Amino acid sequence: MQEQKGKNERAQQDVPGIKIRSNDNPYHAPDMQSKVLQPRRLSAYFIILIESGTITYNLDLQDIPLTDGQLLFAMPNQILTPPAKPDNLKYFKLLFDEDTLALLPQQFAFLVNPLNAQTLELDTAARERAVTIFGILNQLLQSDPPADTEIVLAYLNLLLSEFNSAYFKNKGTANILNTNLSKFVEFKLVVETYLTEQPSINTIAEKLALSPNSLYRIVKEYAGTSPKDYFTNRLITEAQRRLRYSGNTSVKELAYELGFNDPDYFSRLFKKSTGKSASDFLPKQDLSGK
Repeated sequence: MQEQKGKNERAQQDVPGIKIRSNDNPYHAPDMQSKVLQPRRLSAYFIILIESGTITYNLDLQDIPLTDGQLLFAMPNQILTPPAKPDNLKYFKLLFDEDTLALLPQQFAFLVNPLNAQTLELDTAARERAVTIFGILNQLLQSDPPADTEIVLAYLNLLLSEFNSAYFKNKGTANILNTNLSKFVEFKLVVETYLTEQPSINTIAEKLALSPNSLYRIVKEYAGTSPKDYFTNRLITEAQRRLRYSGNTSVKELAYELGFNDPDYFSRLFKKSTGKSASDFLPKQDLSGK
């Protein structure tokens, strides 16, 4: 049994950048169980589909309940806190990295979350198809000898196509890959790349070969807010992540890390945006001496 488990794990490692966990393929070791329940900054895309049962995840400090047929997807750099798994939960978890995504024959607009909703619900037919594909991928990743990488990627592409369709269902699927969405994706990438440099909106517009007015219209269309407010909200979200999960960082140090020259201004902006002071997000110290 132990030898077979080792073979299965090695087979998964032969297909880089993809992992699947399910009721049939869970984390086994108790020390691994406790480790996976810790808050962590994602380095890959994470998807969980609930076949049946109910569970609540915490993503970027927000509780997200999931039940039958619902799916949560999260992106690199988000902070995910998984819950303990209920006994009656049937699920599939998928992790894949940017390098794997780049090998697929098409792009998936839902992974940049243009509609600002990181959950979606599959209808009965789509759920059955997704469960079937998950099962096949699970078998391929555990096969010995390892399955052909091209076959694995083909099924991953099929699975993500199901999710992409469900994400945009009844929301104008004809415009999924239009020019404005492409520019919005580019805008989000620029924000992530230059976040702590805090470039001006005019500078970002120049990088995207857009006028500031055009950039405003595109970001407003997909994010429901202005480019400046989007950038500020992203900075504050990053501040909350780092305050909560980066150990002993002080508010002043964090302000400088995020590109603020004036820590007092950062503190005022943080409180205005969240309704709480930045120090409220610092991990609470145990002063009991225990």
